[in-house]
Amino acid sequence: MAQNTPEATLSQFTRLSQKPGVQSTLIISRDTGAIVRTSGLISSSASANPNSTLPASLETTGENYSNGRKESSMHSAEDVASMVWSFMSAAGKFVEGFDKEDEVKLLRLRMKKNELVIMPDPKFFMVLIHDTPPA
Repeated sequence: MAQNTPEATLSQFTRLSQKPGVQSTLIISRDTGAIVRTSGLISSSASANPNSTLPASLETTGENYSNGRKESSMHSAEDVASMVWSFMSAAGKFVEGFDKEDEVKLLRLRMKKNELVIMPDPKFFMVLIHDTPPA
């Protein structure tokens, strides 16, 4: 079985990010939780560049944003990065409990309004947030 290379993972991520219904994307440092790149979500910091490396805030500000508009269902890029980083840390520990040699390859987290697709890479977590299709 062929192993996924970082280039193949990034290519798949780019392809998926162009699908209809994708609201935003995030690339998060696996080591620190810092945001490497984001689209669709804005930073809670007014001076932050969405394509720069931003620290993933460990505290939520209560401010919710989506493409510059305040909405109750979306969080800032830092909030989402922090939640994903914590979630992936817990998922990694969960998988280690089954088999220390195994690792998380892909996670889909479906909620009522959104679905997150998280693709781990050796250095990054790539995250797509899209609308949950109607049932």
